[in-house]
Amino acid sequence: MKQGIHPEYRDVVFLDQQTGNKVIIRSTAPTRETIDLDGQTYPLYKCDVTSESHPFYTGAQTRIVEAGRVEKFRARFARTSGAFKKKAAE
Repeated sequence: MKQGIHPEYRDVVFLDQQTGNKVIIRSTAPTRETIDLDGQTYPLYKCDVTSESHPFYTGAQTRIVEAGRVEKFRARFARTSGAFKKKAAE
């Protein structure tokens, strides 16, 4: 490998800001902050969303919103199909 062209590959703490979970992973992610964890100082990378907090992975997505959309569609379709049936009967 050429020297001086590769980013630094080191242990980095990834912090999920919503849940507070911390994971130590080797990464080249750029960081400005550090954190003391288990008696050592690590670079800290703050994540807004991870698989621990994202609604898709946690199952917290609401199906109510989707069901509401389907019901609205059916209600609209029922109104228009009734108008077509009346015109066809005339």
